[in-house]
Amino acid sequence: MSIEARAARWPAAEVSSIGAVCSAHFCSHFLQLALAPLFIMMRADLQVSFIELGLVLSVFYLFSGGGQVAAGVLVDRFGADRLLLAGILTQGAATAAMGFAPTYLLLLPLAALAGLGNSVYHPADLSILSHKVAAPRLGRAFAAHVIAGSVGFGLSPIVSAAIGAHFGWRTALIAMGLLVLLVGLLLAVFRGPLRAPAGRAVHAAAGGAPLSFLQVLAMPVVLMAFLYFTLTSVALSGLQSFSIVALQEGFGAAVALATLAVALFQVGNTAGVAIGGHVADRSAQHHQIAMGGLAAAAVFGFLAAWLQAAPEVTVGLIALVGFFMGLTTPSRDVLVRGAAPAGATGKVFGIVYSGFDIGSLVGPLLFGLMLDHHHPRMVIAGAAAALALAVGTAFAVRRRPD
Repeated sequence: MSIEARAARWPAAEVSSIGAVCSAHFCSHFLQLALAPLFIMMRADLQVSFIELGLVLSVFYLFSGGGQVAAGVLVDRFGADRLLLAGILTQGAATAAMGFAPTYLLLLPLAALAGLGNSVYHPADLSILSHKVAAPRLGRAFAAHVIAGSVGFGLSPIVSAAIGAHFGWRTALIAMGLLVLLVGLLLAVFRGPLRAPAGRAVHAAAGGAPLSFLQVLAMPVVLMAFLYFTLTSVALSGLQSFSIVALQEGFGAAVALATLAVALFQVGNTAGVAIGGHVADRSAQHHQIAMGGLAAAAVFGFLAAWLQAAPEVTVGLIALVGFFMGLTTPSRDVLVRGAAPAGATGKVFGIVYSGFDIGSLVGPLLFGLMLDHHHPRMVIAGAAAALALAVGTAFAVRRRPD
């Protein structure tokens, strides 16, 4: 049977698993941006500075990023469904509790707790999808997972700001946290679609003892996948967070046009992910898709940086960068799944996705330095260079280790 014929069939069990995992990923992103729209109200009510409020977010992402590797180990040891449900309930409860916090200082441990809850999603979600969805449809399953998170990001500030404006910041956090708690409880009651064997059981069935974290970490293919995620995260941080300023200072773009560039980048990225899921399911050459998409994104990025053209052309080129980056995403996740030894899926996804956190820390420092030294075009060029370097890492993650 051809790849196309196998990919066309969608068993109900797989659809249920994808829906459950996507609901969880939506919840993760839905709560991540809940705080920022409420900062003005929180500042006045708690009598704190924006720096202090920013520290709350820093604590959240510190524990989220740091906990992700540990979450991968726990996924393989205890099962992805248990950890995922614990993460949803923890993040939802901690966010709702922030709405009841009487003082600023109590927000910090609650942010740490919410970050730990948020740390489980990638290793748990992708492990569940890897076990519950057949290979011919895995690319589209991973694409749906990414898009669900993007929808959560899009709705979060809108819902948070709307509730906060009418009922106050405390009500906004309580309501959003309780909503996620409700989703977590529903998934716990109907947890069948999330159930997947623990990594140790999978490895025992395949024969042999489970691999330790250090053994997985020492695998060259895992390290290259980690570098792949780090480099693409550096590029994303430049294009999403610094391109608005760069376009105004170096390309003559108005504020509205520069802001539109980021929006079009996101739209292009989401469209690329949707198409990339179908492409990944109709090809066995996922490393070629990843390499080709990254190379195309890098080329359009370099053109945007150095082509002497109208700002509107530059904005269009940046949208194409977003599209080709999105096109690679499902194939990237399929590649990582293929690189994971039996019973170590959680560890592998936990390690490589922590590269996103590293890139998110390093990227702003690099691009901020470029802007401080008045090299706005280098922001776009630097993002393109990171994508170009990532092409080689995609080639290195082309097969499962022996």
